[in-house]
Amino acid sequence: MAAPTAGDRVKRFFGIDPEDKLDDSLYFDGDGSYIEQEGSTAQFFRELVPTSAGIKNYFTELFPFVKWIFHYNFTWLLGDVIAGVTVGFVVVPQGMAYAKLANLPVEYGLYTSFVGFILYWAFATSKDITIGTVAVMSTIVGNTIDRLTSVNENLDPAQIARSLALISGAILLFMGLIRVGRFVEVIPLVAITSFMTGSAISIASGQVPTLLGLKDVNNRDATYLVIINSLKALPTTGLDAAMGLTSLFGLYFIRWFCNYMGKRYPTRQKTWFFIGTLRMAFIIIIYILVSWLVNRDVTDVKKARFKILGPVPSGFQHTGAPDITPEMLAAIGPEIPTTLIVLIIEHIAISKSFGRVNNYIIDPSQELVALGFTNLFGPFLGGYPSTGSFSRTAIKSKAGVRTPLAGIFTAAIVLLALYALTSVFFFIPNAALAGMIIHAVGDLITPPRELYKFWQTSPIEVLIFFAGVFSSVFWSIENGIYVTMGLALFLLLVRKIWSSGHFLGQVSIYSTPRDTVRGNAHLDKANLEDQRSQTAFIPVDHSDLSNPELKIHNPYPGVFVYRPGEGLNYLNAARHLDMLTIYVYKNTRRTEINKFEKLGDRPWNDPGPRRGQSVDTEEIAARPTLRAVILDFSTVNYLDTTSAQALVDIKNQFERYAAPDRVEWHFAGVQNKWTKRALVANGFGKDTIHSIPEGGVAGLKAGYSGPLLGVGEATGEGGIIAGKSASDRGSSADGTTLDEKTAGSAGGDIDAAVDVEAGHVTAVSSRSTARGDGSFRVVPVYGINRPYFHVDVATALKSVVRNLEGRNDESS
Repeated sequence: MAAPTAGDRVKRFFGIDPEDKLDDSLYFDGDGSYIEQEGSTAQFFRELVPTSAGIKNYFTELFPFVKWIFHYNFTWLLGDVIAGVTVGFVVVPQGMAYAKLANLPVEYGLYTSFVGFILYWAFATSKDITIGTVAVMSTIVGNTIDRLTSVNENLDPAQIARSLALISGAILLFMGLIRVGRFVEVIPLVAITSFMTGSAISIASGQVPTLLGLKDVNNRDATYLVIINSLKALPTTGLDAAMGLTSLFGLYFIRWFCNYMGKRYPTRQKTWFFIGTLRMAFIIIIYILVSWLVNRDVTDVKKARFKILGPVPSGFQHTGAPDITPEMLAAIGPEIPTTLIVLIIEHIAISKSFGRVNNYIIDPSQELVALGFTNLFGPFLGGYPSTGSFSRTAIKSKAGVRTPLAGIFTAAIVLLALYALTSVFFFIPNAALAGMIIHAVGDLITPPRELYKFWQTSPIEVLIFFAGVFSSVFWSIENGIYVTMGLALFLLLVRKIWSSGHFLGQVSIYSTPRDTVRGNAHLDKANLEDQRSQTAFIPVDHSDLSNPELKIHNPYPGVFVYRPGEGLNYLNAARHLDMLTIYVYKNTRRTEINKFEKLGDRPWNDPGPRRGQSVDTEEIAARPTLRAVILDFSTVNYLDTTSAQALVDIKNQFERYAAPDRVEWHFAGVQNKWTKRALVANGFGKDTIHSIPEGGVAGLKAGYSGPLLGVGEATGEGGIIAGKSASDRGSSADGTTLDEKTAGSAGGDIDAAVDVEAGHVTAVSSRSTARGDGSFRVVPVYGINRPYFHVDVATALKSVVRNLEGRNDESS
């Protein structure tokens, strides 16, 4: 016996058995057999430490443009120029309109758009998305400014917006740098669509008073109040309505007409697309001309026939660091979570969507870096919080953008507008801008066909959708976000906690063409083209919508196969194992039927029949005793301490129930090595009998050669039989598999001669992988020290049956 180590002494000091260890390789005689060694704690933590290659890759991913910039060519340049200029003509009027939503002068919308386009391309993993002003984020900023200035009039609206952008950008940049972008997946699609729809309704309703020139309507009230007050104020409609309604009609008409012409003349579809995307620029130019004709002698905006934009300063007039004081930080602090959520929702959702459409994958963490960097440095040029725009991204994608560098050309158009066109902006009608906003946000409303698809997929999520929309309309956009996210996370939690598992039964599956079983056609097994079958396991209650006429066999008397749904974790372990216990008790009996001779000896939860009534001993005796449990862990990726302890508890409970017999526990489909380690650490998967001595083992039949193992073809030259596929080599004429034929052989590498036609697998002495007789070498799939872990349920069941039939009669 080896001398105790320092580690053994420490274990003994703390009351831990030194023999309680995961490594049991010493029990095997070193014959070259494959022995599994679970990962160590040191290895677990080493996997968390970045490697030198990982660090290099990290810094390379921070600047993704390096991967494509050196391949830039004229064709890419032409596509980027066309797409960038096209988006530029859209973003200038949109940027000014959205700045009005943010309660800021219109030039701030141009500043924000410029910064987004000039900075994003260097960090982008999406070629399509455009960062800049968006309606929803602008509305959030406007609501924030309205709330904070109503409490403290000393706070400057522009400083509030710029400070909010800087703080949010710093947080997003930090999240991206530590690579936690995958956390954005906690925001589901239903929350995004609900938020977008509620926001669009709120924004559009808030623009109606400006569109119609209504008086005394506060568009910052709750949406339902804005709608009611707008209806009450209809008698005050002014000349603005003529500008607003006609501009709105013109935008929709141009879009409809261009779509119609594109479908009618497919060869000119691209031309009509570009005309349609420039509709906002056309409308702005037309209404600037109309406004100039009506108000050309006006120098004071208050004397204009209808409300116009007024003076717009040229160039960058608000550069420098934002004035972030402790007072400012205290004021904007509560608004930061909402700002972050909106920035992330819009940007990541849009970039992922267009990535799938155009066949590339975005990196959420890197997109957070790009978004954070833009918002962090944008305020120094006067920008407020910006994120991805759906409408402009769609235009950019359809315009044929080739790389993220297209943003540079859009920035050039914005820069031109800032320095050369600001004097013209003086005459832009406010009603026309309101019409543009309503037209833009109309596309954010989820169409009925999408809702119907949601209803078919998950009806309860449609309820969450409407809960979010109603919260936005009757409460606020910000609260609508929290309601949808809260309900979605609650639903996820409920599904995890109340997840349902399935007890599986065994069926033999044959393959046949569909038309042979159409209608009431009666097909006998003898008439099947392919007589070979394969074993499958499906829920015994047909909850998977399998045919109720399908005959499902009990795997083996006293053997139960269970597959937990939604994994096995501390949230649902109790539910799954309670279901397993109830089902087992209902379908089995104790090994010792008359274990409780006296009434007082029976447990309170199993009191037996009432006084004067007899128990149906024949019915109970007909039930099988509990022999084995097979857990299909194909849905389990990680086993925590709570669920592991629950498995230990139910194992002990079943041992007492089946005493003096022993209940075997087998696991199929364990893919994660740390899950396997957790099971081994809690006493599962290991074999207490490490080898079979010549004299046999008490309780086992003579000739028993150990538990059943699954084996597969070894790697090496000569491992493939000419003219035979892997599936042909893996199954014999009677449908049995290679694993079944060779299981139970020696624990090391198994040399097997294979006769495919006859279906025989026999051990041979040579260990060469290449043989002229068509044989090949097979090896165990898992270590011989872990015989209770199996590739699939079928192999696990064969192992259980072999072990049970290998017991002596008195032990079974």
